[in-house]
Amino acid sequence: MAVVFTSVQGSYTEGYDETAERMETLAARQPGYLGIDSARDPRSGLGITVSYWRTEQDALAWKRVAEHVDAQRRGKERWYAHYAVHIATVTRAYSFDRNQ
Repeated sequence: MAVVFTSVQGSYTEGYDETAERMETLAARQPGYLGIDSARDPRSGLGITVSYWRTEQDALAWKRVAEHVDAQRRGKERWYAHYAVHIATVTRAYSFDRNQ
């Protein structure tokens, strides 16, 4: 299960980086968490974060964690000009790493 969060930051970003880091740490402690990939273009403010979960129920449980709910609220009120969430099922995954 993958949760794809695409966002565009607004002009107010105070506290965003600290909150994003905290959410990554907190998510990693949740049952069913498998990992995260994230990137943001500092010029346009476009960001894409994909979190991976064992099951849809695990992803839904993360969405309801109180501290995450508060971060979602602050994102709507302060940080994001736009965001979209897409839920997808991962049927296959593989990677390449020249250094391994």
